Amino acid sequence: MPETNPNNTIFSDAVSDALSTAVVVLDRSLTIQHMNAAAENLFGQSRKRVVTKSYTALLQAEMVDEHLQFVLKNKEPQTLRECYLKGKYKESITLDCVANPLLKTGKLHGIVLELHRKDYQLRINREEQLLSQQEATQMLVRGMAHEIKNPLGGIRGAAQLLELELVNGDLKEYTNIIISEADRLKKLVDRMLGSPQPVKNEVVNIHEVLERVRKLILADIPEGVELRFDYDPSIPDLTADRDNLIQLVFNIAGNAIKAVGDSGNILFKTRVLRNFTINQQTHRLALKLEIIDNGQGVPDDIRDKLFFPMISGSAKGTGLGLSIAQSLANRHHGVIEFESQVGETCFTLLLPIIDNAIDDKRNNKTGAKK
Repeated sequence: MPETNPNNTIFSDAVSDALSTAVVVLDRSLTIQHMNAAAENLFGQSRKRVVTKSYTALLQAEMVDEHLQFVLKNKEPQTLRECYLKGKYKESITLDCVANPLLKTGKLHGIVLELHRKDYQLRINREEQLLSQQEATQMLVRGMAHEIKNPLGGIRGAAQLLELELVNGDLKEYTNIIISEADRLKKLVDRMLGSPQPVKNEVVNIHEVLERVRKLILADIPEGVELRFDYDPSIPDLTADRDNLIQLVFNIAGNAIKAVGDSGNILFKTRVLRNFTINQQTHRLALKLEIIDNGQGVPDDIRDKLFFPMISGSAKGTGLGLSIAQSLANRHHGVIEFESQVGETCFTLLLPIIDNAIDDKRNNKTGAKK
């Protein structure tokens, strides 16, 4: 009698978790027996919490029960197109659900569900559009910066020479205005260009970054605005530029504060994503940081160009905060997306988590002890 190799189960689980398609395995009583990492991502629940529970813990019974019963009775696959479901965290998702009979030597052992997100390709297309916008913006800004900085230097130099020739001290007030405004415009152009410094990667805890941002914004936040934090403590450390992340999150948070005005709620929520695709590259682990406010939402006329410089929904805004934030996210191979309606706007930062971040931290500690 051939021996059973215990590594087969481990190998099978590893293959299952490597799939980008969400897979849920049901037995003949429609009880969940297994789901892979992509399914955990999709529903926001771990397999340990749902195994041995009815499939209704994940799916709306009235939408799929008839199809599952057909598979059990006829041992033939069924497909349910554009199934509208609700994830655990109220994320609206549209799926194609394929139910395949799990057969062995002709005997039915259960059903394998393949769940394909219809909105996945839409998200990929949106990311491509955001990246294209960012690249076009940077090219435009660099060209503008060159054309603006050169005459600015001439204007400032001429104002300084003129100031030396003036005898009347009252007139020097005007040259001072010219010089100060030239300097202000130069700083504005520099901000549009972003930081020229290379990314200084180090091991960073995202929650330490968020706590730093909390301290920065508490000084200026109106009393009627409530900050709430929903952290996932299981998120590994990132390999990133700490200062860049602080600036990035601070810019998004500042936008949320302007959106809610004198009263409202702002929620910072972190989650870890597995086998997640960002900018057409799949990462074993990724960070999902959501900053959600209950303000008036993003105006319709600026939604498609929100990350362009000088575009702002606030009369007092410079329109640079989100453009700079997106640029910083791109420098870390991530992206910022948003969904907005009146009463709920969510900016989502997606960043890859480098697998060796924890190992680097441990090695540093070991080296310090030696």
